Amino acid sequence: MEKSRECFLSVDDEPGSICVKNNRSEGNLFECTPRASFISDFTSESRATDHSSASCQLGSSGSGLKWITQYKNSIKNIEDLSKFMPFADDEKNKLKQVEEIYPMRITNYYLSLIKDFSDGNDPVRKQCVPSFDELTQGSNEEIDPLTEVAMSPVPCLVHRYPDRVLLIVTGRCFMYCRHCTRKRLWGKDKVDPSLDDIKAALDYIKANKQIREVIISGGDPLILSTERLDYILSLVASIDNIEVIRIGSRAPVVIPQRVDRNLCVILKKYSNLWINVQFNHVNEITKESADACAKLIRCGIPVSNQSVLLKGVNDSPQSMIKLCRKLQSIRVRPYYLFQCDQVVGTNHFRTPVSRGIEIIKEMRGYTSGMCVPTFIVDGVKGKGKVPLQPNYLVSLTPRGAVLRSYTDEVFEYKS
Repeated sequence: MEKSRECFLSVDDEPGSICVKNNRSEGNLFECTPRASFISDFTSESRATDHSSASCQLGSSGSGLKWITQYKNSIKNIEDLSKFMPFADDEKNKLKQVEEIYPMRITNYYLSLIKDFSDGNDPVRKQCVPSFDELTQGSNEEIDPLTEVAMSPVPCLVHRYPDRVLLIVTGRCFMYCRHCTRKRLWGKDKVDPSLDDIKAALDYIKANKQIREVIISGGDPLILSTERLDYILSLVASIDNIEVIRIGSRAPVVIPQRVDRNLCVILKKYSNLWINVQFNHVNEITKESADACAKLIRCGIPVSNQSVLLKGVNDSPQSMIKLCRKLQSIRVRPYYLFQCDQVVGTNHFRTPVSRGIEIIKEMRGYTSGMCVPTFIVDGVKGKGKVPLQPNYLVSLTPRGAVLRSYTDEVFEYKS
């Protein structure tokens, strides 16, 4: 019964109830769960009930639709956010202007990670709360800086590299990160790709045998009902030339309740599945988020992290070392550190490229190699990912090479 009900979940953005349609019922029969208040959800449910170790254990009963409750009760406008954060009237009015252009959504769980609501420099707050700076457009910013739309041979599919494609299954997210590359998908009039769109994309993959890997992305793919996600995964997995499937999601970071028993049961079926998450600051690694990652790992799924370099959030060697050491301790591999893309409304987050290289230099040798991500600049106009690192090669010689160590000691290596 649980699977048949979940397939027809209606998770809308309007205040009210969470309605679940039962496909065994006649007509429009719905079961509704009353909407919890922001206050109770934030203070008790999100910090106690929903996140208790007992309810988060893999295979525990009673997990039900708690992640739907959390999603439904997210904070979606400045007026509701002002119940928790002190805003002057003029500040609130300006933020409402930002909200009109770039919508907001913050889960109560993620909001609870802000240590001081009055601190505008809190690294969690910077990622989720709108800023006036989003209305300032930098000279190099574009709405689609990676030219994903132009590189879509069919709707909801981006084909940039020869052997892999990006399948966008939704434009919705559990939380709208203020630095997001795909802000273009946030519009209130946007709809998710239909199953016909997805099947057309899969037909393209079948016809192009050089494609061996599909990256399922969005939005956040885990926002789909578990049954719909399972259906899409099964279609992808059935393609003969597909060897690897990846999912990109911030769910373990912003709504760890999503990694529940039902989700783990379906993900465990796919032996070639990888998951990439996005932790950007050590304050995001909590018992709840670590437990969510652990459940995925226990399903046999490798979990890697792709951070974004953000000014005022993680743009120091100390911040990145703390983050990556903590990730290693929960068995999540620090994979990439991305330069923030040149998307409209994110200029205030971007650092000079040189800063990313400096951070990697201060990490290399001073912490485990497993803790050092690859620094990446995603080339504009679809040029693709460019890995950057400090220059450890001084010169090549007939006898070998002149190298620079992590302590800046120059020495000759004879081959």
